Amino acid sequence: MNKKTIIVASIAFINLIIIFVGYHIRPSHLNYDTASVKLDFTVPPNFPVPNAPFGQQQITPAGFQLGRLLFYDRVLSLNNSISCASCHHAAAAFSDENKALSQGMKQCTGTRNAPALFNLAWQKEFMWDGRIKELPLSSHNAITNPCEIANSMVGAVEKLQSNSNYKGFFKAAFGSTAIDSTKMLNALAQFMTMLVSANSRYDKYTRHENGGIFTDTEKQGYTLFKKNCSVCHREPLFTDMSYRNNGLDLISRDSGKSSSTHLASDIGKFRVPSLRNIEVTAPYMHDGRLGTLEEVLDHYAEGIKQNSNLDGELQQNGKIGITLSSSERSKIIAFLKTLTDNDFLTDPRFQRP
Repeated sequence: MNKKTIIVASIAFINLIIIFVGYHIRPSHLNYDTASVKLDFTVPPNFPVPNAPFGQQQITPAGFQLGRLLFYDRVLSLNNSISCASCHHAAAAFSDENKALSQGMKQCTGTRNAPALFNLAWQKEFMWDGRIKELPLSSHNAITNPCEIANSMVGAVEKLQSNSNYKGFFKAAFGSTAIDSTKMLNALAQFMTMLVSANSRYDKYTRHENGGIFTDTEKQGYTLFKKNCSVCHREPLFTDMSYRNNGLDLISRDSGKSSSTHLASDIGKFRVPSLRNIEVTAPYMHDGRLGTLEEVLDHYAEGIKQNSNLDGELQQNGKIGITLSSSERSKIIAFLKTLTDNDFLTDPRFQRP
């Protein structure tokens, strides 16, 4: 390598460092003057009754507005470098767009794929292993996890108390300028509870609304989906909320639900994710190992390992996996893309203020 090449490479490397550091120490630049939005939590007509305890989790415009600011504000982190939105992007249905594993404080890499955030009011448990039973505690986990936002609850509250922007928001939401962790987590839960995705082309099709038209290929894919996939990915939420081992490994590298239950029978079992917005939430699986929908269906058709905890639905009549031709896989994928809810992905209420 000649001297000129070394100099050019060195300059490029320095520029990358400057960009990287600038990104992680830059201020949040939130619009604290954003007006509160008119909102009302409504159950979509094709949805079941939600599980969220709304008697305890009342959603108000002021509470939602505060939660939205907190979700996007890096002030919650130890060094103003990470926010909830750093790993949960609105355009990707609040998943970490195109990242198998997210990076938190000081580039610490997590061990599980950041899940998409929507229709949380219908969940009884949270995280891939279901260890968290209340939505506000999922934010507690993110804030205090040393590989995520990496702060303490006391530290996060102190930073909010020293930020003059927040006293008015807490007063509007809770009637007092006093800031504490319970109110902070409550506001975040209000914002996340409002993340309802129920206006995809599939929804319009099933509700017989304008815009709900399927092509012949999508109709065939829907039929194939109901035949082969709907036991675990149950309509209309496209998950049955269960935990299953889908044969990713012969011996599970991640203990899965067993990490909280400590049962050998739960090793390698993970929450069945919703397939809504699946087109924009790649990569897939609990560790993001599969990059495309084609790879996912290839796995179910040809790649399942005979794990000792393999789910019974994937081993029927002495055969492992789901028999699907390449044409059938393409049709199922065409149907899955009708689950993309562009209204949700672009809803201005959920974007960065």
